[in-house]
Amino acid sequence: MSKTIVITGGGRGIGRATAVLCAQRGWSVALQYRGNRAAAEETVGLIEQAGGHALAVQGDVSSDEDVIALFEAAAGRFGPLHGVVNNAGIVAEAQDVADMTTHRLRTMFETNVLGAFLVAREAARRLSTSRGGVGGAVVNVSSAASRLGSPHEYVDYAASKGAVDTMTLGLARELARDGVRVNAVRPGLIETDIHASGGQPDRAQRLGSTTPIGRPGKPEEVAETIVWLLSDAASYVTGALLDCSGGR
Repeated sequence: MSKTIVITGGGRGIGRATAVLCAQRGWSVALQYRGNRAAAEETVGLIEQAGGHALAVQGDVSSDEDVIALFEAAAGRFGPLHGVVNNAGIVAEAQDVADMTTHRLRTMFETNVLGAFLVAREAARRLSTSRGGVGGAVVNVSSAASRLGSPHEYVDYAASKGAVDTMTLGLARELARDGVRVNAVRPGLIETDIHASGGQPDRAQRLGSTTPIGRPGKPEEVAETIVWLLSDAASYVTGALLDCSGGR
């Protein structure tokens, strides 16, 4: 069955891999990006070259107006919504909590917590059968950091993902009778450019060998997990926090 999927942070990394895999399933994809238009358009190009349907929408997930516009664009182009991948997130350079500025903390929580909530709220409004939706699935992209804490590196990022975990549990219970499943995927050390944003571009490669599986993960491996949760194959799975972290 064809589905319409909204993916935030869809231009690069896990978001791009998920968008491409969704398209390979025959699903239409509306992907949000904040500033890197070239990367988003490249993702759309990859999908269209393979015969899929995709739309890139610029916006900030911490803005009510931008989030609503994203969902409106998806519905206007592809029809009723079936799934949302709540993936957009940021990290800052490694730092002890004692040295973190208020500006850093505000920026982190506005994107990773407020943004995640605004996207989840709009998903709930549009997917819930009691509100006229067709039901479906929400997959929140959290992080293994939410249970590891990331001391001396990214405690603020870890805390923001802890909030995503808790939101996942509560929202799953709120929406279960409305035909909506809500789960979270918690990636570990994955080869994406988020590590460069944190000032450690080699972090995944450097630490990947310390995982039980002995290597860093690939965005496509996380995407497989996300797409399974979006699919009907996971029809009895909701409220799950699924680690995709090589055993770390």
